[in-house]
Amino acid sequence: MKSMKIVKKAQAGFTLIELMIVVAIIGILAAVAIPAYQDYVAKSKFAAGLSEVSAGKIGVDTLLADNPAATQAQLLAATGFSKDAATGTYHTATCEITATDAVAGATTLLCTFNSGPATVNGGGKAITLTRTSEGAWTCGANILSKYTGSGCVGSGS
Repeated sequence: MKSMKIVKKAQAGFTLIELMIVVAIIGILAAVAIPAYQDYVAKSKFAAGLSEVSAGKIGVDTLLADNPAATQAQLLAATGFSKDAATGTYHTATCEITATDAVAGATTLLCTFNSGPATVNGGGKAITLTRTSEGAWTCGANILSKYTGSGCVGSGS
């Protein structure tokens, strides 16, 4: 009778140490990537709010050319933004819009964020577009400068 040899085949796979190293590497990458992603989201939310409120400048300029002492209600209506029938507030997808009464053609549009990450939303975070009596617009924000870019002056770094 022939003898049968039993051949053991080694199992293929990863050891526990190898799996732990992979998990540690993924954890390190996530620790770097998540804050960078949150900064990206904050910058994009700010850019969306700025582009939305900037669209209202044309209507305001047109109104102030005819009526340099326009009221807040007239200015908000001139922006062309949606008005919430229940609350009476003007808004865009990103902001609630307010304005100040015009004085000799000078006024302010304020875009207060209503959504987004905490770096741009909450605590009265807003974009302020200020129009001088000569018709020049300036932009300011009470948001860190790293989220505002070069077109708008933020607060600090």
